Amino acid sequence: MTASGSRWYVVQTHPRSELRAVAHLQRQGFASYLPRYRKRRRHARRVEMVEVPLFPRYLFVAIDLAAQRWRSIHSTVGISRLVCNGNDPAPLPDAAIAQLRAREQDGFVLLPLRPTFKLGESVRILDGAFTACLGLYDGMKDGERIAVLLDLLGRKVRIFLDPESVAAA
Repeated sequence: MTASGSRWYVVQTHPRSELRAVAHLQRQGFASYLPRYRKRRRHARRVEMVEVPLFPRYLFVAIDLAAQRWRSIHSTVGISRLVCNGNDPAPLPDAAIAQLRAREQDGFVLLPLRPTFKLGESVRILDGAFTACLGLYDGMKDGERIAVLLDLLGRKVRIFLDPESVAAA
């Protein structure tokens, strides 16, 4: 729970309008929460960390239904709709936001970096010179890159890739 009588609700935003919606909600006196995380993005041979919403097109808003004029949220800039159950907004469980905030560090939600592959499991390479090749998962290197064994020219060769460049085969 937030301030007395307030509960958390879900708001759907227009595409890539989460920050604009948060700013306009705050101007109207609503407390809002946009959970974000840092994501590694590769573009034009550069790797950079970007801040992206944990739930694209969704954010949370604290509303006291008895005291606030919550219907104005429907016409707020950047917002597509307030998620409702019938005509009334659908409240979140009290612990949902607290659990998200407990996983934050420096204002960003921490996500597990470990892949879900088991040693020896078959994986497909999605990106780079070996795109669409199949290999075997061989563990993590430096906690950031995945080691994959490829069968090239009759022998096993270990290559290291970014976790987002590999998927289960």
